[in-house]
Amino acid sequence: MSNSQVNVAMIGLGFGAEFIPIYQAHPNANVYAICQRNKEHLNVIGDRFNIEKRFTDYSEVLKDAKVDFVHINSPIPDHATMSMQALRAGKHVMCTVPMATTVEECQQICELVKQTGLKYMMAETVVYSREFLFIKDLYEKGELGKIQHLAASHPQDMDGWPSYWEKMIPMHYATHVVSPCLGLLNGRAEYVSCFGSGTVRDDIAQKSGNKFAVESCHIKIKDSDVTAHIWRFLYDVARQYRESFDVYGTKKSFEWTLVEGEPHVIHTAKKPEHEIPSKIEVPDFAHLLPEPIRKFTQSIQDADHLSFIQGGGHGGSHPHLVHEMVSALIENRDPWPNATLSANWTCVGILAHESALKGGEVLRLPEFTLS
Repeated sequence: MSNSQVNVAMIGLGFGAEFIPIYQAHPNANVYAICQRNKEHLNVIGDRFNIEKRFTDYSEVLKDAKVDFVHINSPIPDHATMSMQALRAGKHVMCTVPMATTVEECQQICELVKQTGLKYMMAETVVYSREFLFIKDLYEKGELGKIQHLAASHPQDMDGWPSYWEKMIPMHYATHVVSPCLGLLNGRAEYVSCFGSGTVRDDIAQKSGNKFAVESCHIKIKDSDVTAHIWRFLYDVARQYRESFDVYGTKKSFEWTLVEGEPHVIHTAKKPEHEIPSKIEVPDFAHLLPEPIRKFTQSIQDADHLSFIQGGGHGGSHPHLVHEMVSALIENRDPWPNATLSANWTCVGILAHESALKGGEVLRLPEFTLS
Protein backbone atom coordinates (compact mmCIF):
# COMPACT_ATOMS: atom_id res chain seq x y z
CA MET A 1 0.00 0.00 0.00
CA SER A 2 0.96 3.63 -0.38
CA ASN A 3 2.21 5.94 2.36
CA SER A 4 -1.09 7.82 2.36
CA GLN A 5 -3.00 8.22 5.62
CA VAL A 6 -6.69 8.66 6.33
CA ASN A 7 -8.13 10.32 9.41
CA VAL A 8 -10.91 8.50 11.23
CA ALA A 9 -13.24 9.86 13.90
CA MET A 10 -14.49 7.15 16.26
CA ILE A 11 -18.15 7.69 17.14
CA GLY A 12 -19.23 5.81 20.26
CA LEU A 13 -16.58 4.52 22.65
CA GLY A 14 -18.05 1.42 24.24
CA PHE A 15 -17.60 -1.32 21.68
CA GLY A 16 -16.06 1.33 19.42
CA ALA A 17 -13.02 1.78 21.66
CA GLU A 18 -11.91 -1.73 20.67
CA PHE A 19 -10.99 -0.44 17.23
CA ILE A 20 -8.81 2.48 18.36
CA PRO A 21 -5.53 0.55 18.91
CA ILE A 22 -6.04 -1.25 15.59
CA TYR A 23 -6.34 2.02 13.68
CA GLN A 24 -3.39 3.44 15.60
CA ALA A 25 -1.24 0.49 14.53
CA HIS A 26 -2.39 0.50 10.89
CA PRO A 27 0.24 2.08 8.61
CA ASN A 28 -2.38 4.05 6.64
CA ALA A 29 -4.71 5.22 9.41
CA ASN A 30 -4.79 7.89 12.08
CA VAL A 31 -7.33 8.16 14.89
CA TYR A 32 -7.82 11.89 14.52
CA ALA A 33 -10.81 12.32 16.82
CA ILE A 34 -13.17 10.56 19.21
CA CYS A 35 -16.79 11.37 20.03
CA GLN A 36 -18.86 10.35 23.04
CA ARG A 37 -21.83 12.03 24.74
CA ASN A 38 -20.45 11.25 28.21
CA LYS A 39 -17.56 13.66 28.69
CA GLU A 40 -16.06 11.74 31.60
CA HIS A 41 -15.86 8.53 29.59
CA LEU A 42 -14.66 10.49 26.56
CA ASN A 43 -11.69 11.78 28.54
CA VAL A 44 -10.90 8.36 30.00
CA ILE A 45 -10.61 6.91 26.50
CA GLY A 46 -8.83 9.97 25.12
CA ASP A 47 -6.23 9.84 27.87
CA ARG A 48 -5.77 6.08 27.56
CA PHE A 49 -5.03 6.27 23.84
CA ASN A 50 -3.48 9.77 23.77
CA ILE A 51 -6.05 11.28 21.42
CA GLU A 52 -6.21 15.06 21.49
CA LYS A 53 -9.36 15.83 19.48
CA ARG A 54 -12.42 15.04 21.60
CA PHE A 55 -16.07 15.80 20.88
CA THR A 56 -19.31 15.36 22.80
CA ASP A 57 -21.36 16.74 19.88
CA TYR A 58 -21.49 14.65 16.70
CA SER A 59 -22.39 17.65 14.55
CA GLU A 60 -19.11 19.30 15.53
CA VAL A 61 -17.18 16.24 14.34
CA LEU A 62 -18.81 16.56 10.94
CA LYS A 63 -17.75 20.21 10.67
CA ASP A 64 -14.07 19.32 11.03
CA ALA A 65 -12.48 19.31 7.58
CA LYS A 66 -9.67 17.00 8.70
CA VAL A 67 -12.02 14.08 9.33
CA ASP A 68 -11.96 11.75 6.31
CA PHE A 69 -14.42 9.19 7.62
CA VAL A 70 -16.47 8.32 10.66
CA HIS A 71 -16.63 4.88 12.23
CA ILE A 72 -20.06 4.74 13.87
CA ASN A 73 -20.61 2.48 16.89
CA SER A 74 -23.71 4.14 18.31
CA PRO A 75 -26.91 2.37 19.43
CA ILE A 76 -28.84 0.77 16.56
CA PRO A 77 -31.64 3.39 16.40
CA ASP A 78 -29.01 6.03 15.55
CA HIS A 79 -27.21 4.17 12.73
CA ALA A 80 -29.20 5.43 9.75
CA THR A 81 -29.51 9.04 10.91
CA MET A 82 -25.84 9.38 11.82
CA SER A 83 -24.72 7.72 8.56
CA MET A 84 -26.84 10.12 6.49
CA GLN A 85 -25.63 13.15 8.44
CA ALA A 86 -22.03 12.14 7.77
CA LEU A 87 -22.59 11.56 4.05
CA ARG A 88 -24.31 14.94 3.72
CA ALA A 89 -21.31 16.49 5.46
CA GLY A 90 -18.91 14.95 2.93
CA LYS A 91 -17.56 12.16 5.15
CA HIS A 92 -17.10 8.50 4.22
CA VAL A 93 -18.85 6.09 6.59
CA MET A 94 -18.16 2.79 8.25
CA CYS A 95 -21.06 1.81 10.50
CA THR A 96 -21.61 -1.19 12.72
CA VAL A 97 -24.60 -3.43 11.96
CA PRO A 98 -27.34 -3.13 10.97
CA MET A 99 -27.35 -0.40 8.32
CA ALA A 100 -30.84 0.73 9.37
CA THR A 101 -34.15 -0.63 10.64
CA THR A 102 -36.35 0.38 7.68
CA VAL A 103 -36.14 -0.22 3.93
CA GLU A 104 -36.66 3.52 3.38
CA GLU A 105 -33.60 4.43 5.45
CA CYS A 106 -31.48 1.88 3.59
CA GLN A 107 -32.57 3.42 0.29
CA GLN A 108 -31.84 6.96 1.49
CA ILE A 109 -28.30 5.96 2.47
CA CYS A 110 -27.74 4.27 -0.91
CA GLU A 111 -29.04 7.33 -2.74
CA LEU A 112 -26.71 9.61 -0.77
CA VAL A 113 -23.73 7.38 -1.55
CA LYS A 114 -24.64 7.50 -5.24
CA GLN A 115 -25.14 11.27 -5.21
CA THR A 116 -21.96 12.11 -3.31
CA GLY A 117 -19.58 9.43 -4.59
CA LEU A 118 -18.57 8.75 -0.99
CA LYS A 119 -17.85 5.30 0.42
CA TYR A 120 -20.09 3.41 2.82
CA MET A 121 -19.26 0.13 4.54
CA MET A 122 -21.35 -1.82 7.02
CA ALA A 123 -18.90 -3.31 9.52
CA GLU A 124 -20.25 -6.85 9.46
CA THR A 125 -17.95 -8.96 11.64
CA VAL A 126 -18.99 -12.43 10.46
CA VAL A 127 -17.73 -12.15 6.88
CA TYR A 128 -14.27 -11.23 8.21
CA SER A 129 -14.20 -13.90 10.92
CA ARG A 130 -11.64 -16.69 10.70
CA GLU A 131 -14.47 -19.22 10.27
CA PHE A 132 -15.89 -17.44 7.23
CA LEU A 133 -12.45 -16.84 5.72
CA PHE A 134 -11.64 -20.54 6.21
CA ILE A 135 -14.86 -21.70 4.52
CA LYS A 136 -14.39 -19.16 1.72
CA ASP A 137 -10.85 -20.46 1.18
CA LEU A 138 -12.12 -24.07 0.95
CA TYR A 139 -14.84 -23.02 -1.48
CA GLU A 140 -12.53 -21.04 -3.75
CA LYS A 141 -10.09 -23.97 -3.86
CA GLY A 142 -12.94 -26.22 -5.01
CA GLU A 143 -12.79 -28.43 -1.93
CA LEU A 144 -16.48 -28.05 -1.11
CA GLY A 145 -17.63 -28.76 -4.65
CA LYS A 146 -20.95 -27.26 -5.71
CA ILE A 147 -22.77 -25.50 -2.88
CA GLN A 148 -26.21 -27.04 -2.40
CA HIS A 149 -27.55 -25.26 0.70
CA LEU A 150 -26.59 -22.71 3.35
CA ALA A 151 -27.89 -22.28 6.88
CA ALA A 152 -27.16 -19.93 9.75
CA SER A 153 -28.49 -19.32 13.24
CA HIS A 154 -28.09 -16.55 15.79
CA PRO A 155 -29.83 -17.42 19.06
CA GLN A 156 -29.07 -14.98 21.86
CA ASP A 157 -30.53 -14.13 25.26
CA MET A 158 -30.60 -10.32 25.46
CA ASP A 159 -31.79 -10.04 29.06
CA GLY A 160 -29.23 -7.88 30.87
CA TRP A 161 -28.25 -5.92 27.76
CA PRO A 162 -28.99 -2.17 27.34
CA SER A 163 -32.73 -1.51 27.51
CA TYR A 164 -33.08 -0.43 23.87
CA TRP A 165 -32.64 -4.10 22.90
CA GLU A 166 -36.06 -4.76 24.43
CA LYS A 167 -37.51 -2.78 21.52
CA MET A 168 -35.59 -4.78 18.91
CA ILE A 169 -37.25 -7.20 16.50
CA PRO A 170 -35.12 -10.38 16.06
CA MET A 171 -34.89 -10.19 12.27
CA HIS A 172 -33.99 -6.49 12.38
CA TYR A 173 -30.61 -7.66 13.71
CA ALA A 174 -30.07 -10.51 11.26
CA THR A 175 -27.01 -9.47 9.27
CA HIS A 176 -24.76 -11.85 11.24
CA VAL A 177 -26.65 -14.77 9.68
CA VAL A 178 -27.64 -13.23 6.35
CA SER A 179 -24.17 -12.02 5.40
CA PRO A 180 -22.22 -15.31 5.42
CA CYS A 181 -24.89 -17.11 3.39
CA LEU A 182 -24.98 -14.44 0.71
CA GLY A 183 -21.34 -13.44 1.02
CA LEU A 184 -19.91 -16.89 0.36
CA LEU A 185 -21.61 -17.09 -3.04
CA ASN A 186 -21.12 -13.36 -3.67
CA GLY A 187 -24.87 -13.27 -4.26
CA ARG A 188 -27.80 -11.12 -3.29
CA ALA A 189 -31.15 -12.03 -1.84
CA GLU A 190 -33.97 -11.96 -4.39
CA TYR A 191 -36.94 -12.76 -2.14
CA VAL A 192 -37.70 -14.10 1.33
CA SER A 193 -40.37 -15.99 3.22
CA CYS A 194 -40.41 -16.07 7.02
CA PHE A 195 -42.48 -17.60 9.80
CA GLY A 196 -42.78 -16.54 13.41
CA SER A 197 -42.95 -19.18 16.14
CA GLY A 198 -43.90 -19.04 19.79
CA THR A 199 -44.41 -15.91 21.87
CA VAL A 200 -42.29 -13.65 24.04
CA ARG A 201 -43.46 -12.32 27.39
CA ASP A 202 -45.90 -9.42 27.38
CA ASP A 203 -43.47 -6.65 28.37
CA ILE A 204 -41.07 -7.49 25.52
CA ALA A 205 -43.95 -7.85 23.03
CA GLN A 206 -45.30 -4.42 24.01
CA LYS A 207 -41.92 -2.68 23.82
CA SER A 208 -40.85 -4.22 20.50
CA GLY A 209 -44.19 -4.62 18.78
CA ASN A 210 -43.13 -8.21 18.05
CA LYS A 211 -44.83 -11.23 19.62
CA PHE A 212 -42.71 -13.99 18.05
CA ALA A 213 -40.11 -15.75 20.14
CA VAL A 214 -38.35 -17.14 17.06
CA GLU A 215 -38.30 -15.96 13.45
CA SER A 216 -37.21 -18.43 10.76
CA CYS A 217 -36.59 -17.29 7.19
CA HIS A 218 -35.78 -18.83 3.81
CA ILE A 219 -33.82 -16.71 1.32
CA LYS A 220 -33.80 -17.20 -2.44
CA ILE A 221 -30.43 -16.14 -3.80
CA LYS A 222 -30.64 -14.19 -7.05
CA ASP A 223 -29.33 -15.91 -10.22
CA SER A 224 -28.69 -19.10 -8.27
CA ASP A 225 -30.41 -22.42 -7.60
CA VAL A 226 -29.36 -22.19 -3.94
CA THR A 227 -31.50 -21.14 -1.00
CA ALA A 228 -30.45 -20.32 2.56
CA HIS A 229 -32.24 -20.80 5.86
CA ILE A 230 -31.67 -18.44 8.79
CA TRP A 231 -33.26 -18.11 12.24
CA ARG A 232 -33.07 -15.64 15.12
CA PHE A 233 -34.30 -15.05 18.62
CA LEU A 234 -33.57 -12.56 21.39
CA TYR A 235 -35.74 -13.51 24.36
CA ASP A 236 -37.50 -16.38 26.11
CA VAL A 237 -35.86 -19.39 24.45
CA ALA A 238 -33.37 -21.63 26.27
CA ARG A 239 -30.21 -21.79 24.15
CA GLN A 240 -26.55 -20.88 24.55
CA TYR A 241 -25.38 -18.00 22.35
CA ARG A 242 -24.43 -19.15 18.87
CA GLU A 243 -23.53 -17.43 15.62
CA SER A 244 -23.47 -20.46 13.36
CA PHE A 245 -22.86 -20.88 9.63
CA ASP A 246 -23.36 -24.25 7.92
CA VAL A 247 -22.42 -24.95 4.31
CA TYR A 248 -23.45 -28.07 2.40
CA GLY A 249 -21.47 -28.94 -0.72
CA THR A 250 -21.22 -31.95 -3.02
CA LYS A 251 -17.67 -32.82 -1.89
CA LYS A 252 -17.48 -31.44 1.65
CA SER A 253 -19.79 -29.73 4.12
CA PHE A 254 -18.98 -27.53 7.11
CA GLU A 255 -21.12 -27.58 10.24
CA TRP A 256 -20.73 -25.20 13.14
CA THR A 257 -20.28 -26.75 16.55
CA LEU A 258 -23.44 -27.09 18.64
CA VAL A 259 -21.59 -25.82 21.73
CA GLU A 260 -19.40 -22.72 21.61
CA GLY A 261 -15.71 -23.42 22.18
CA GLU A 262 -15.83 -26.97 20.83
CA PRO A 263 -14.44 -27.98 17.40
CA HIS A 264 -16.39 -27.45 14.19
CA VAL A 265 -17.04 -30.42 11.89
CA ILE A 266 -16.15 -31.15 8.27
CA HIS A 267 -18.13 -33.88 6.50
CA THR A 268 -16.40 -35.48 3.49
CA ALA A 269 -18.46 -37.32 0.88
CA LYS A 270 -17.96 -40.94 -0.25
CA LYS A 271 -16.06 -42.10 2.80
CA PRO A 272 -17.11 -44.98 5.05
CA GLU A 273 -19.98 -43.67 7.19
CA HIS A 274 -17.99 -43.48 10.43
CA GLU A 275 -15.19 -41.56 8.66
CA ILE A 276 -17.40 -38.89 7.05
CA PRO A 277 -17.27 -36.39 9.95
CA SER A 278 -14.03 -34.99 11.35
CA LYS A 279 -13.58 -32.35 14.03
CA ILE A 280 -11.37 -29.44 12.98
CA GLU A 281 -9.67 -26.39 14.43
CA VAL A 282 -10.13 -23.34 12.18
CA PRO A 283 -6.84 -21.53 11.49
CA ASP A 284 -6.33 -17.83 11.91
CA PHE A 285 -6.15 -15.63 8.81
CA ALA A 286 -3.95 -12.84 10.13
CA HIS A 287 -1.56 -13.37 7.20
CA LEU A 288 -4.03 -11.42 5.02
CA LEU A 289 -3.30 -8.26 7.03
CA PRO A 290 -0.42 -5.77 7.27
CA GLU A 291 2.05 -7.08 9.85
CA PRO A 292 1.50 -4.29 12.42
CA ILE A 293 -2.17 -5.22 12.94
CA ARG A 294 -1.97 -9.02 12.69
CA LYS A 295 -1.84 -9.46 16.47
CA PHE A 296 -5.33 -7.96 16.78
CA THR A 297 -6.98 -11.09 15.38
CA GLN A 298 -6.17 -12.56 18.83
CA SER A 299 -5.94 -9.51 21.09
CA ILE A 300 -9.06 -8.06 22.70
CA GLN A 301 -8.71 -4.93 24.83
CA ASP A 302 -11.96 -5.35 26.78
CA ALA A 303 -12.56 -9.09 26.99
CA ASP A 304 -15.30 -8.58 29.60
CA HIS A 305 -17.60 -6.78 27.15
CA LEU A 306 -20.79 -8.80 26.60
CA SER A 307 -20.37 -8.77 22.82
CA PHE A 308 -17.02 -10.54 23.20
CA ILE A 309 -18.11 -12.98 25.90
CA GLN A 310 -21.10 -14.08 23.82
CA GLY A 311 -19.54 -13.48 20.42
CA GLY A 312 -16.28 -15.34 20.94
CA GLY A 313 -14.26 -12.22 20.14
CA HIS A 314 -16.04 -11.84 16.80
CA GLY A 315 -13.75 -14.38 15.16
CA GLY A 316 -10.74 -12.07 14.95
CA SER A 317 -12.60 -9.89 12.46
CA HIS A 318 -11.87 -6.39 13.77
CA PRO A 319 -8.48 -5.78 12.12
CA HIS A 320 -9.85 -7.17 8.84
CA LEU A 321 -12.71 -4.64 8.97
CA VAL A 322 -10.31 -1.78 9.65
CA HIS A 323 -7.98 -2.85 6.86
CA GLU A 324 -10.80 -3.21 4.33
CA MET A 325 -12.19 0.28 4.95
CA VAL A 326 -8.80 1.98 5.04
CA SER A 327 -7.65 0.13 1.91
CA ALA A 328 -10.83 1.04 0.05
CA LEU A 329 -10.27 4.73 0.75
CA ILE A 330 -6.59 4.63 -0.17
CA GLU A 331 -7.32 2.70 -3.38
CA ASN A 332 -10.49 4.67 -4.20
CA ARG A 333 -12.69 1.58 -4.56
CA ASP A 334 -15.86 0.35 -2.94
CA PRO A 335 -15.37 -1.47 0.35
CA TRP A 336 -16.95 -4.90 0.84
CA PRO A 337 -19.80 -4.80 1.67
CA ASN A 338 -20.60 -1.52 -0.08
CA ALA A 339 -23.82 0.44 0.41
CA THR A 340 -26.18 -1.53 -1.84
CA LEU A 341 -24.89 -4.90 -0.64
CA SER A 342 -25.19 -3.74 2.97
CA ALA A 343 -28.74 -2.70 2.17
CA ASN A 344 -29.52 -6.09 0.65
CA TRP A 345 -28.21 -7.92 3.72
CA THR A 346 -30.10 -5.58 6.06
CA CYS A 347 -33.37 -5.56 4.11
CA VAL A 348 -33.54 -9.35 4.21
CA GLY A 349 -34.21 -9.16 7.93
CA ILE A 350 -36.59 -6.21 7.69
CA LEU A 351 -38.69 -7.93 5.02
CA ALA A 352 -38.45 -11.28 6.80
CA HIS A 353 -40.26 -9.84 9.82
CA GLU A 354 -42.87 -8.27 7.55
CA SER A 355 -43.30 -11.68 5.90
CA ALA A 356 -43.76 -13.35 9.29
CA LEU A 357 -46.52 -10.87 10.15
CA LYS A 358 -48.19 -11.89 6.87
CA GLY A 359 -48.01 -15.61 7.57
CA GLY A 360 -44.95 -16.35 5.46
CA GLU A 361 -45.87 -14.31 2.38
CA VAL A 362 -43.08 -14.14 -0.20
CA LEU A 363 -41.58 -10.63 -0.30
CA ARG A 364 -39.11 -9.42 -2.91
CA LEU A 365 -36.04 -7.37 -2.13
CA PRO A 366 -36.24 -3.82 -3.54
CA GLU A 367 -34.51 -3.12 -6.83
CA PHE A 368 -31.98 -0.69 -5.33
CA THR A 369 -30.44 -3.56 -3.33
CA LEU A 370 -29.90 -5.92 -6.25
CA SER A 371 -26.80 -4.44 -7.87
